[in-house]
Amino acid sequence: MKDYITNGVTLKDIEQSLFRHMQKEYGQLLQQLLEDIDHTLAEKRDKKRYALKDKRVIRMQTMFGELEVKRNYYFDREKQRYVCLLDAFLQFEGAHGVSPLLEETAIHLAVTGSSYRQAAQSLEKLVGYACMSHETIRQLIVEAEVDGHREMEKKGRVFFIEADGLYIKRQRSRMKGKEEKIVTIHQGWERNGKRVSLVNRRYYVHQTNEPIWEAVESFLVKEYGYDPLEDWVVINGDGAPWITACRDYFGKRGYFQLDRFHVARDIRQWFRDHPRYRAIRKALALQDEERVLRELTSAVGTLGDEEKERQLQALVRRIEELPGCLSDYRIWLREKGIDTTNMRAMGSAEGTMHVFAKRSKNGRSWRDVGIDAMLRAMIAIKDTLPIRTHRGVMCHVEEREETKREAIVKKSMKRVSSRMKEVIRDNIPYFRQSSGTPIYEALQALKGF
Repeated sequence: MKDYITNGVTLKDIEQSLFRHMQKEYGQLLQQLLEDIDHTLAEKRDKKRYALKDKRVIRMQTMFGELEVKRNYYFDREKQRYVCLLDAFLQFEGAHGVSPLLEETAIHLAVTGSSYRQAAQSLEKLVGYACMSHETIRQLIVEAEVDGHREMEKKGRVFFIEADGLYIKRQRSRMKGKEEKIVTIHQGWERNGKRVSLVNRRYYVHQTNEPIWEAVESFLVKEYGYDPLEDWVVINGDGAPWITACRDYFGKRGYFQLDRFHVARDIRQWFRDHPRYRAIRKALALQDEERVLRELTSAVGTLGDEEKERQLQALVRRIEELPGCLSDYRIWLREKGIDTTNMRAMGSAEGTMHVFAKRSKNGRSWRDVGIDAMLRAMIAIKDTLPIRTHRGVMCHVEEREETKREAIVKKSMKRVSSRMKEVIRDNIPYFRQSSGTPIYEALQALKGF
């Protein structure tokens, strides 16, 4: 019994062997399914328009491994070009050689991971073979097209905007770095158990030449149905000039708040051991702007550090120039007749920046095209926007209703699944071992479980 416990196969060996075996067998099923759909399309096509020329073999990297698929190649007499109806019908580009799911997985790993190289290694570990290099994944993201439009259901008349800048180093440029302007937009808060989430949250990165707040307003109109004459906007951010410019742009329909995270951080650094520290913190927590200003002004000249004194005076001037920036925005909204029952204090901008900084900073430097593509991909994944890695489909078969498409695929899947038992029968190697071994007995007992 000791030999059975210490020697022989392990659970890891069994799991790995079964997983690779399933990959191989399901890869064959996928190949059969694609060829069956292609055969159905050949029978149902408009033969006067699509002339069958020959069959083309494509090699395609998939989550199941590399497949060879034979698909029909046609000449489209109407558009005078060669097409593959299978590609158009299933919305992929066979000549590219990579399945859409594998591309999507690679992009997701590159965006959520730490680097392109790590994404390539994770993908290899997942699928069991080196299907993409880190450079291929990088190129995928650079070439990717994001459909930035996803109309949101408007909820209420108040829009909350968290704005902040992210400084990113540049490669091969006269500038050592550039600030990316990133905005988070939502329409309030909702509680999910013990957690609180943002309602209708979307991200926006400013990548055009138009003024930032003009671009943000256009985004609001397009995505949310924002009405500049009826809706209200609350903006939270630090004192950067491009952020505070929102006061002039939105005018009386906008309210700017100075981000309390930055203010609290500066106060902690300057006043940690100061006798007025607790009084200043309490005034800030109560959002009593007048009291905060009074406490800060009276503390000028007591810090004993020239640089801290200069920074403190700059903060005092900023608060004086931006009246209401430390007050509770909900008081302003209540004066407009808005119910503020479920509204909370703002301040998620820094958390947003941390998410973007984790992937784009940490000693990295970027070319403009690279960081622009990465930020677009990050936002697409966070906002669940569709990403297309290659332009369009080679052709469109006559417009089909979605139900007809589903019917063709389901019939093919039914025909292929009927062969499933033949595929898996007697294909698990451990079932063919000697009948006296514990692993054989354990697997046999699980067969009908």
